[in-house]
Parts: sequence; C-alpha cells; structure tokens
Amino acid sequence: MDTNQRRQKLLQLLHSSGKPLTGAALAQLLGVSRQVIVTDIAVLRAAGENIYATLQGYMIPGEIHNNTVKYQIVCVHGMGQLARELEIIIDNGGKVLDVIVDHPIYGEIKANLLLTSRRDLAQFLEQLTAKKAQPLSMVTGGVHIHTIEVPSAEVFKTITKELAQAGILQD
Repeated sequence: MDTNQRRQKLLQLLHSSGKPLTGAALAQLLGVSRQVIVTDIAVLRAAGENIYATLQGYMIPGEIHNNTVKYQIVCVHGMGQLARELEIIIDNGGKVLDVIVDHPIYGEIKANLLLTSRRDLAQFLEQLTAKKAQPLSMVTGGVHIHTIEVPSAEVFKTITKELAQAGILQD
C-alpha cells in the first residue's frame, strides 16, 4: 500500500471506529511504526482533516457524539479543585471535550481532553503527576473554559449548579 492509500485507510479507520484509536493500535493495523502514524496525522490535518489527538488516542469529532448538546463553561480554581471539577461534570453525565485558555501573548490555546469516565479522569490525573505537568489553566491563574457535551439541557443545569456550589464556576 502506498502513502496515499495508507492515509485514506487511516481516515477510514478513524471514521468507523466509534472510539479513539491510539497511535500504536493504528500502526499495528496499518503495518507501520507509530512515528509514521504521527506524520500521517500531521499531513492529514494540514490537508484540512479535523483529527483530534486525545489522551485516549486519535479521533474525528462528531463520530462518537450523537444526540447531545455542547456548551462552554468558564471555570476558575487552583490545582486542589481540578479533580473535583472534572468529577462533577463526568458524574452528572457530561463529557469534557477540551480546555481553552486565553493566554495574554499567544491568544486562545486549546487542548483536547475527551474525558468521559472516572477511568479517563484517573488516567489524565496520573499523566499530570507522572510527567510533573501543570494543567493548562495554571497559565491563566486558574481561569479556563471547558467545552462539555451533555445529553440534555437539564443535565447541563445540574452540572453548572454543582460547579457553582463548589465555587468553581466563574460568574
């Protein structure tokens, strides 16, 4: 299979998977190295393909999420409330799609998260600790935006109420 055929197959796999696929899994399926997959993803993105890289793997947004509503919420907190914020969203049926900060120099910076379960959250928090990394929100004094996906407006209302009660939701 030539490079173009492989990239088309890669897109086909991402469209049909129904879940994020890791670079290692894609490499195995296509019989190439993970680095080749990373390069292919970069080339496909440059060509206009909307491919997300998340902690769980690569995905094409919209392929997983059906019959849901997306909202953006503005939150502010320190490291001590990071887990609690994400638990409130996930435990009430929300999915944390991304985090966005407004950097004073670089402007908007966005990172895809795709946290849909306590397991995803635990993995995210473990990675922060293992890599001794700070959350993106620390760049802006704790102020950040999340795009969340929920099954209904009622679920969104419950999430925002609990975040406000926890002192996390920015007015």
